Amino acid sequence: QVQLVESGGGLVQAGGSLRLSCAASGRTSSTYVMGWFRRAPGKEREFVAAITWSGGSTIYAGSVKGRFAISGDNTKNMVYLQMSSLKPEDTAVYYCAARRQYTPVLAAASQYDSWGQGTQVTVSS
Repeated sequence: QVQLVESGGGLVQAGGSLRLSCAASGRTSSTYVMGWFRRAPGKEREFVAAITWSGGSTIYAGSVKGRFAISGDNTKNMVYLQMSSLKPEDTAVYYCAARRQYTPVLAAASQYDSWGQGTQVTVSS
């Protein structure tokens, strides 16, 4: 099992930037992919971005592509989400997630084994 703790959320004006961090601990050596998801008020959880732990391949949701960047440092067991050009519709609780085994479906929440508690991001207009 992998334990995940997110940080870096907060209140920012539209057009601003934030960087979220996720610290992983536990059985991190067997991690295949790390991802970020979000849940806005009244909406279902949605995929944001993912990165494979060894190869560093990335994938993004269309709504954030070009504005958000996911990165990881497996020597420090950290994954980051750099968010730029933020919009009010980016307001949500952001969750870090991890999966141990290979999966070709990186954008499906059901594929992830471990989840953090989430960090709130609020973008004001």
